[in-house]
Amino acid sequence: MGQWTFSPRLEMPGSRKSKKSGKKNKHRHHGGGGSERHSEQSENGDQHEEEADATAFEQQKQNPEDEEIILEDNLPYVIKKSEVMGRYLVASRDLKAGELIMVVDPIVVGPPQGCQPLCLGCYKKLDVDENLYRCEACGWPQCGRSCPGRGKQYGHSIAECRLYEGLKPKLIQTKDLAPLYLTVVPVRCLLLQEQDPEKWRALLTMEAHNDIRRALPVIWRNNQENVVDKIRKEWGLVQYEEDLIHTICGILEVNAFEVGQEGVSIRALFPRAFYMAHDCVPNTGHTDDKNFRLRVRATTKILKGSSINLSYAYTLQGTLKRREHLKESKFFDCTCARCSDPTELGTYAGALKCPQCAGTVLSTAPLDREAEWRCVGPNCPGYAVPARSVTLLMDKIGDEVESLEDSDIPALEAFLSRYHNVLHPNHYHFLGVLHSLCQLYGKAPGFLINDMTEAQLRHKRDICRQLLKVVDILEPGYSRLRGVLLYELHAPLMILTTRGVEARTISYRDLRSRLKEVAACLEESSIILNFEPEASHEGMMGLAAKDALTRVREWQRIIVNS
Repeated sequence: MGQWTFSPRLEMPGSRKSKKSGKKNKHRHHGGGGSERHSEQSENGDQHEEEADATAFEQQKQNPEDEEIILEDNLPYVIKKSEVMGRYLVASRDLKAGELIMVVDPIVVGPPQGCQPLCLGCYKKLDVDENLYRCEACGWPQCGRSCPGRGKQYGHSIAECRLYEGLKPKLIQTKDLAPLYLTVVPVRCLLLQEQDPEKWRALLTMEAHNDIRRALPVIWRNNQENVVDKIRKEWGLVQYEEDLIHTICGILEVNAFEVGQEGVSIRALFPRAFYMAHDCVPNTGHTDDKNFRLRVRATTKILKGSSINLSYAYTLQGTLKRREHLKESKFFDCTCARCSDPTELGTYAGALKCPQCAGTVLSTAPLDREAEWRCVGPNCPGYAVPARSVTLLMDKIGDEVESLEDSDIPALEAFLSRYHNVLHPNHYHFLGVLHSLCQLYGKAPGFLINDMTEAQLRHKRDICRQLLKVVDILEPGYSRLRGVLLYELHAPLMILTTRGVEARTISYRDLRSRLKEVAACLEESSIILNFEPEASHEGMMGLAAKDALTRVREWQRIIVNS
């Protein structure tokens, strides 16, 4: 059968929505985002109110009396409105997995919060130490005179350039460029008032949560100093009211999606897509293309009348971290089925190991940040630990994960060994490291797929299977992550099979069974990843899966006919 080819390692896939708060874990699956309505929402931390809201939400979910907002005919969704959910999308008919729900162009795009200097036209990163090119008219740094985004609607537009022309001396004199980028997207939003009134009206339908954000001094002060005062006081653009700028900042924080291809990472606001509710087990996935057009698809079957949702948080994180992110960046307390379950739907993604009996340690009340954690092992003498201690431990281990080198297989394996008596095998810190390993094995120097030992191949196979068992629950159906994992799984299965054939250690029946499993992995992977843009890493992996599937099916045909 010869050597089996394998595509290059990918960055971690994920549903990409909005900015992330806190440190970005290099070894975790990415997702996250925001919108105005929240699955099982509560705007304060009181445990009883959260439980009441959860009960109310369950009633509202099934309530056909929710006000329905009429859009065009024949759309696969309608917008509903309720006191608990706010405005949210529900399926207007049964939707199949993989079915396209909406295709929308952005209202506005631009640099994310906390970014380093980049070109305002094409969003490529800029090296400020080199001879930095600046727009001749306004002075903003750019990649060059021939930037493909100059004068473009979703790049450095003519209207934007004209606005900054009078500020050119100030822009050129600014030494620390990074803080300037916090103002770019808010200014682009403000320009829509005159440049595109229809988009401006659509933007103002989005929730800003000003009352909540005003009560959070760090967030409000950061926007006041870095955006509002910069625009009005330093740049003299007093035609934009202070409260309006704060509202724009809130709209971006709550509703922006993370988009971009080929290494570009920016944020964007989209009409209609922002209505999708949050759930920690999403039933949709989305992609964007080189023109920033967003496509939303069902990843699982969605029944008529059911909420169409996505996750604003990292799906492979534990409940403590997800709820912390949602509270700090999206301003609500999630009480979804997963957050309410100490076992996280049986995945144990946040569970610890008991130091006394090696049993499983879980939160006694996962919706209460201060609740005690206890061992649920039947033979445990009664081990318990305060929530504060768990949080400190997770932060410490998280910092250690951050310090690991992305491509250092021995260091990643050592981390797993070091904490195997502390964390549950499916703990989210482990899941992130395992995800890195499943991509490194087969592609990293010294671990190329055709050079790996049988033990290493079985290890990669087992890692992929472990991850898939978790992902099948937390990101079920046609999710990008499942597509990538299925592709990763096929390689060790195929190599082990070819070596077994060459060594004549597997039977005819076993060979047929193994090829059937490989084909199943490739078939579903190619279906899922075919939804991705062809030029993206995942899109190229999908093409590789399709090609490999053709070869496997040919071998199956030969074996049957031999």
